[in-house]
Amino acid sequence: MIQITLPDGSIKSVETGTTSMDVAKSISEGLARNVISAKFNDTVVETKTPLTTDGTLILYTWNDDEGKKAFWHSSAHILAQAIEALYPNAKLWVGPAIDNGFYYDIDLGDETISDKDFKRIEDKMLEIARGKHEFNMRDVSKLEALAYYRDQNNYKLDLIGNLEDGTITFCDHDTFTDLCRGGHIPNTGIIKAVKILSVAGAYWKGDESNKQLTRVYGISFPKQKELTHYLHLLEEAKKRDHRKLGKELELFTFSQKVGQGLPLWLPKGAALRERLENFLKKAQKKAGYEMVITPHIGQKELYVTSGHYEKYGEDSFQSILTPKDGEEFLLKPMNCPHHCEIYNSFQWSYKDLPKRFAEFGTVYRYEQSGELHGLTRVRGFTQDDAHIFCMPDQLDEEFKNVIDLVLYVFGSLGFENFTAQVSLRDPATPEKYIGSDENWEKAESAILNAAKDKNLNFVVETGEAAFYGPKLDFMVKDALGRQWQLGTIQVDYNLPERFDLTYKGSDNELHRPVMIHRAPFGSMERFIAILLEHTAGNFPLWLVPDQVIVLSISEKYEKYAKKVLNSLENDEIRALIDNRNETMGKKIREAEMKKIPYMIIVGENEEQEGKISVRQHGGEDLGMITVQEFTDILNKEVKSTLKEF
Repeated sequence: MIQITLPDGSIKSVETGTTSMDVAKSISEGLARNVISAKFNDTVVETKTPLTTDGTLILYTWNDDEGKKAFWHSSAHILAQAIEALYPNAKLWVGPAIDNGFYYDIDLGDETISDKDFKRIEDKMLEIARGKHEFNMRDVSKLEALAYYRDQNNYKLDLIGNLEDGTITFCDHDTFTDLCRGGHIPNTGIIKAVKILSVAGAYWKGDESNKQLTRVYGISFPKQKELTHYLHLLEEAKKRDHRKLGKELELFTFSQKVGQGLPLWLPKGAALRERLENFLKKAQKKAGYEMVITPHIGQKELYVTSGHYEKYGEDSFQSILTPKDGEEFLLKPMNCPHHCEIYNSFQWSYKDLPKRFAEFGTVYRYEQSGELHGLTRVRGFTQDDAHIFCMPDQLDEEFKNVIDLVLYVFGSLGFENFTAQVSLRDPATPEKYIGSDENWEKAESAILNAAKDKNLNFVVETGEAAFYGPKLDFMVKDALGRQWQLGTIQVDYNLPERFDLTYKGSDNELHRPVMIHRAPFGSMERFIAILLEHTAGNFPLWLVPDQVIVLSISEKYEKYAKKVLNSLENDEIRALIDNRNETMGKKIREAEMKKIPYMIIVGENEEQEGKISVRQHGGEDLGMITVQEFTDILNKEVKSTLKEF
């Protein structure tokens, strides 16, 4: 007999060789019908894998992220089988599950896949799925694996060449076999609905010097209605695409002459950014931050000292050599080394700490052209960066204060659905990190304790830490249910050591400060992109570029329209006027498209009574009121959404 511990702490005593599905059946038939994947002692297993030792078992259904991962990974196998059936000369490389669905990278030779081929691929996948074929894992030797793919797939041979004998497994279903580590649903019949979403180019191993393969993206569901709902959300996402809205609302643009991944902010976008910056600056000032400014470049040695060059050198832009002195600079990939040097420019006492340096600092990192995406993936971006240098006994309070600031930002911008993620190092890969085990343990404990004390809804993710320290990331769900990482707080004992940062303690001895990295927005570019899509361009009134547009019914009332405009501007309301010789219907439609929250209509009645007719974005008519009454409405709305920090 072996002892199986379940997530609720209960223990089941079962015979050796019992499977995860057997355990599920012993709990309830309903659970057994829905279990599609399992994890035993932190290792993903098939539901029919025999359990032979004591251990902890987690059962997953479609409603669990791990269950979806197994579902979509299994679907990738079916996609690969369908591709091989329809394109006999195709050579498969890899096909993982992703956040929403799966993909497979394929060398199609001289053939291509376009959207006109999607339907027949989907039909073939469903035909295979209906066969209810079981997924069967088996161990193979390295020699067997190489022999299986020899003379037919150099991509798989390359993968096998990097694997150790005794660690190689194949997965079989129906007539299809694939090199695979495991993690599948019980059988193909659970998959009831599939959709091929798109195709794209993907370089083999992500190297631009290698051959470009075809990446086929797909998604699948256990019910057709779930696919229908997902496709509806996709259509809504297209309407909310920040690249589309950014153009329509005249916020930003890109230029090939300036360079890929380098956004150009137009007047309305620049003003919106400035309001966001001022919003955070005001809160930061109350919280005791001091603004600093650092250059866009730094000597290579600065980033060697910090460790960024060793870890991210390939993702930074190439060095800049001065014409005469032979000095070597890099475009700034991070602000933190610069802030360390600002701290180092003084000798601080324990009475001076904490020191909180904040900057909207623009940094530059290389991204492959195929990975660039609007404002969410760029080569130059501005971080709302700050670094807090504090004594160890101040760390807990300072970390919690930063959490409060992040929550204030989210609340003011309508991000209410979020989960905190405590990102820890992976003890199995110590080479990925810098610093002593002792420092890492102290930093990780500080974050976990703060998250608990603030009653955050949080999860722990091992292996997601920054190379210099653990962090608390905020995973926000937008209006369409998509998850984004927004806002991060990191505890760092390592950079203070690397830069030899000190303060004089009450004992008159030098001590090492602790460093907190924090960025509530993350990057201004990415934050604005996500905010655009979350709000569909309907920004909060305090933030929107144009709050009001004044529409005159005809040229006869232009003078009165300008008088109204002046009154609004005197009350610091952002307004503009449309006095074109166009129909009122056209003016209203265009104002709606520009997502201006309020329209003021003025004509003969309004002028005679000294009032305005107000129409809200979306069509609601607020009737005829005075300018002062309207101003009071706007001020009340702003105060209701933009509370003081």
